Amino acid sequence: MVQLYNLHPFGSQRVVPCKQEPAHFCCGQDVLFVASTAASCRVEVFAVREQGRCEALGSFATLGPVLRMAHSSAGDYLVTIEEKSKATFLRAYMNWRCMSSGSARVCVRMVGHKMEESYSETLKEQMSVVEMPLSDPPLCISCCPVNGDLLVGCKNKLVMFCLKYLVINQNLTVLDFERSLILHIDNLIPAEVAFCARHIAVTTELDVLILKLELVQQSADRTEQCAQGVSAPEKAEDGGVRDESPSTHTLQLELDEFIICQKPVELLGEESKLCEIPITLESTELPTEDTKRFQVQYLLFRRFAPDQSPFGFCEETKLHSLQLLPVYQTGSSATACEETENERRLLSLFCFFSLPHVGYLYSIGKLVELISTYQYSEKSEQAVLTPQFLHVITSQNLQCFTVRCSAAAARDEDPYIDTTVKACPPVTLDVCTLRMQLFIGPRALCHFKNHIILLTKADTEDITERRKPTRRMLSRKADSIKSRTNSESEPGWNLYIINTVSTIQLYREMVDYSRTYENVKTESCIHLLSEAHLLVRAAIMDPHFLKSNEKDDLLRAFRESCAFLGDCYSRFDTKDYHLALPYYRMSGLSMTEVLKRLVSEGDEMRTYERGFIFYLTHSLNEDSSEELSKESGNKVLQVFYFADPVQLPHILCSPCMRNVCPLTAVKYLQKVEKMMPSVILTLTKAFLALKMGDLTMYEHEMDSYKETTLACGFIGQPRLLQQRKEGIVMPTEFAVHLKEMQPGLLVAATVALHENSKIELEEADTFFKMLCSSSENTIPQLLVDFWEALLVVSSQEEIIQELLLRVTSQYVWRISKKQLPETKPLKTTEDLINSCSHFGLIFPWVTSIMSVGCSSDKDYHEDISRLQV
Repeated sequence: MVQLYNLHPFGSQRVVPCKQEPAHFCCGQDVLFVASTAASCRVEVFAVREQGRCEALGSFATLGPVLRMAHSSAGDYLVTIEEKSKATFLRAYMNWRCMSSGSARVCVRMVGHKMEESYSETLKEQMSVVEMPLSDPPLCISCCPVNGDLLVGCKNKLVMFCLKYLVINQNLTVLDFERSLILHIDNLIPAEVAFCARHIAVTTELDVLILKLELVQQSADRTEQCAQGVSAPEKAEDGGVRDESPSTHTLQLELDEFIICQKPVELLGEESKLCEIPITLESTELPTEDTKRFQVQYLLFRRFAPDQSPFGFCEETKLHSLQLLPVYQTGSSATACEETENERRLLSLFCFFSLPHVGYLYSIGKLVELISTYQYSEKSEQAVLTPQFLHVITSQNLQCFTVRCSAAAARDEDPYIDTTVKACPPVTLDVCTLRMQLFIGPRALCHFKNHIILLTKADTEDITERRKPTRRMLSRKADSIKSRTNSESEPGWNLYIINTVSTIQLYREMVDYSRTYENVKTESCIHLLSEAHLLVRAAIMDPHFLKSNEKDDLLRAFRESCAFLGDCYSRFDTKDYHLALPYYRMSGLSMTEVLKRLVSEGDEMRTYERGFIFYLTHSLNEDSSEELSKESGNKVLQVFYFADPVQLPHILCSPCMRNVCPLTAVKYLQKVEKMMPSVILTLTKAFLALKMGDLTMYEHEMDSYKETTLACGFIGQPRLLQQRKEGIVMPTEFAVHLKEMQPGLLVAATVALHENSKIELEEADTFFKMLCSSSENTIPQLLVDFWEALLVVSSQEEIIQELLLRVTSQYVWRISKKQLPETKPLKTTEDLINSCSHFGLIFPWVTSIMSVGCSSDKDYHEDISRLQV
């Protein structure tokens, strides 16, 4: 579904001062090329300045009327299909910028022609027209925006020319082409082609085929092989059809009088091989050691059926506006100071094509999938896709739609999106129409940076008559001889440059517009803010972002949009409430700032939505360095008491709640205890009693349960004993108190934490060393007690072997150093022997040694006895 908003993406507009009526136009880098109608055979060149101001740079003559034209930013050349004497030619115009400096010198050469060094000075100051002869007339062209290669569509074939940089001498490099590959495709008459990073898209009237040329590893002795067949079974079947009998030929002539509509088909990925379109590759470049050999990978095939009515078929049902849109890696070499087009690193690729009433946008990167469908309000004439918008012209309007390219590309770039760390609006989010701008007679358009170039032409015909469908059965024969009315007789044309407003300005308007839905229509508010977020994200993903004057404003708007979306998912009752957490994280807001946004002063009783509770719970359960103030901590207590009282004991153990008022916290816990008592709640009350210095209350709470139950209670909330700071386990005040008063409970609780994967063995070592203020190389007795207790209960052989090595080493060290434990061991040798099989009965020879030893060594008899492991 396409939603409609009345926003203002279009700003001012200016008229391009063309001398002749435009027939075709295109944009490249900082210029606009306008090819005049058949009479003049000229191309006017305009520099596009700020605010859409046009400055004429000059013009140059073509060798014939231009039928199609395209500009390549890589190489800065213009390629045209021209007609002369009823024949079509393919030409490329190199070094055309010298024409604006007043030079009238033109060099016409064949592709691949060797240029001598003697012409070096001349080549610098003249435009070169490169003729590219073809065996079949060229029908359509496309330039690769990544490397400047050229793809030409002809009947039953696609021809690829590689852009070459020829170094004439130290001061001169000349551009040329080499015809490197031909794709032979039977029964194909391409209407449009698109070419980008070895991806090829081609359309006929109702079919779309997308391919990828994959490099194949080859050995040096394979260079003689210059052709490769693909889809051989289909090729053989096709060959069988050609042997037609006379009766079959007669039947075919009769069928030519009718339209045979095939069933609509959509094949994605591997399934697209079933399209039964055989392709044969023919390598035409000179074989060398560096010759590239390709194979074809089918990505997508889609066939449409003509629109039908009770009176026949609509003759206007044809595909148009085929386009491949690349999105580049953010922060890649393309954003470096020495930027070149060839250094750009492709991140994602999208393909757009359109029928008169519906447009389709596919992602063809890591996964081939349809991501958006556009329903037009009336019949479309042409569409142009950009990373931020889809611009469509109809008979009366210039329409602006949102796109999901940045949402898909962001997921290709960042694996943390769609986790609790980062978020992005979904690719499946409904697209919307931002504006439908009225124009009289839109005919063609193209896009250039933040400008839209639009050709309008007034039509003297009755528009209502033009819209009436042709109520007759069409024949191929009639369709083949059909011609359009000569547009030269139609008066009144204009070529406009329409400026799109800045990203920041449109973002602000979207945010303001969203507030009208804030308290009325939840989904519309989230939808508009998501659109605003994607708009800013697309601008940030632009390769030129780091050089943009709006860089700081865009980053600020990005964080702000994340905060707004976090507010929505926190305040509204929505199924995607969990997105509040990653959006707030991306906003850079602290927990205190979020609380100020969502909890008003003096708000004693209210309901809190799931998104807000989800955000607070996860934020407080993390090892954050942020400490809430006393006031903010009390707000958190209030929120959880009303929304999720079971979480209160866990929340109070968070390092963020260090400054909370203990007395207020105890009052809340006492209220919760009356409804749902638990061991964790009792331990938390004891913890708070220690903070208040109320030992009577502490002893009362600790006496409520048996020591074994208390030890297990710490499993539910380990942060009562240990908290992490910069990745290091730190003991709490509770642990310090237990060390002095109940070391057995502390050791039992730590063993329980280890056995339930709440603490690692190395972390426990650090914990006890810090608790006993021991140096790195000193082993406190409490840690030895922990090892011995863990030996008793552990069932993991790897842990047992490690513990046996540790306790043995400690016993030997103390005996050899005559070092006594600093505290009394919690278990005697007899206790350990009776508790587990790792401590066996004392050997007689050990008893004998100890009996004859000097009396001064009797303090070490315990360690000697324990050595019998």
